[in-house]
Amino acid sequence: MDRMQFHRGRLIDHIQLVVSDYEANRRFYEAVLGVLGVPVVLGEEFLDADDLVVSRGSPTTGRCHIAFQAKDPATVDAFHATGLKAGGRDNGAPGLRDYHPNYYAAFLLDPAGNNIEVVNHGPARRSAESVVIEAA
Repeated sequence: MDRMQFHRGRLIDHIQLVVSDYEANRRFYEAVLGVLGVPVVLGEEFLDADDLVVSRGSPTTGRCHIAFQAKDPATVDAFHATGLKAGGRDNGAPGLRDYHPNYYAAFLLDPAGNNIEVVNHGPARRSAESVVIEAA
């Protein structure tokens, strides 16, 4: 496989997970997103972290698969360990996957049963750390 290029931030505006046990999910997402260095803004019955919103409600969204980016394999390892301590359940230990060369990932089920992946795609150069959107 020759040089690969990934584009992120062009399709998804936000993802919202509606959960029945907000407190358990708040603890989980605050912990694992902290490992990734993603700030979490807490509301009374929601949390907001970049493109992810987790809120209390009914009906719940059901099981989803969400993959977060990690800067290196050590962050994947830390995410998995922290998530287990914060109420997540193992759904695939950290390791290389055969999706493409250098695909290093781990999987957890959050307290609501969503399949949460964290992945590092191997050595890469980013054109920017993040996309910044400012209201006009």
